[in-house]
Amino acid sequence: MTKVTDFISRSEGKTLFSIEIIPPVKGQNINELFNSIEPLMEFKPPFVDVTYHREELIDRVNPNGVIERIPVRKRPGTVGICARLMERFHVDAVPHVICGGFTKDETEDVLFDLHYLGIDNVLVLRGDPEKSAGIFKAKNGGHTYASELVTQVSNMNKGILLNAETETHPTDFCIGVAGYPEKHIDATNFDTDYEHLRKKVELGANYIVTQMFFDNQKYFTFVERCRAEGITVPIIPGLKPLATKKQLTILADIFHLEFPEDLKKEALSRATDKEVRQVGIEWGVQQCKELLAYGVPVLHFYTMGKSDNVGQIAKEIF
Repeated sequence: MTKVTDFISRSEGKTLFSIEIIPPVKGQNINELFNSIEPLMEFKPPFVDVTYHREELIDRVNPNGVIERIPVRKRPGTVGICARLMERFHVDAVPHVICGGFTKDETEDVLFDLHYLGIDNVLVLRGDPEKSAGIFKAKNGGHTYASELVTQVSNMNKGILLNAETETHPTDFCIGVAGYPEKHIDATNFDTDYEHLRKKVELGANYIVTQMFFDNQKYFTFVERCRAEGITVPIIPGLKPLATKKQLTILADIFHLEFPEDLKKEALSRATDKEVRQVGIEWGVQQCKELLAYGVPVLHFYTMGKSDNVGQIAKEIF
């Protein structure tokens, strides 16, 4: 397998195309997801990210009428999907590895599963809090911060395990981390946000993928500040085409981002979501052209398992 940073260095300045997918809800057919993204393979993505999801607590009514809160993982299968993805499309898989809901030992086991499959890239994230909690809280014996998880992966690359009793063979993971052009929700201010990002790079992160944004100036400012802070690793812009009017509110609330006024005005003036989708495609094309001119290493699309609008943008760009 090839590292993300090697794909970038071998591209000789050419911007690459990549996507992120989410596992299907438990019980759904994985082929529906693969069939959906298959049209995007014509644009030759060298790697595909696969998200990881923590368990959720749901209420179940027992036969005696007592309500019991039980943990359920609604989107399992990330490791298996990575294996199938590589086999079917001959691309490198980049699984997400998260702090939320996992102990350090469970994380180590997952990382070895990936290592044995020949997967050499991971995107290391803190992950979301439990839906009912509001604030992030680590599982007993788990990591609180993404920087701690970066350290664990970096240690494994040095042959250092949590409870090793004998000499161990080192892994060789290329470590990606998240960056936030519009600031992480839990960061006190931009200064502390950049400080945390620099720490992740110092601890071993090899590249950065940004949260989605719709205003390129946010990305340009982010990159310039990173370079000023001594962060020299590749910074990959994360993109998502606007598809519905509701997303103007939903994406802004979930990901704490701002939509440019011009994009909002155009979307709100449309009568149907089909028309809004076209606005999103046209905005995405212009956004990508500007990013290409800036010289970004990769255009990374959050597909959410759907490909038609991303495909239309890619046809204009690649």
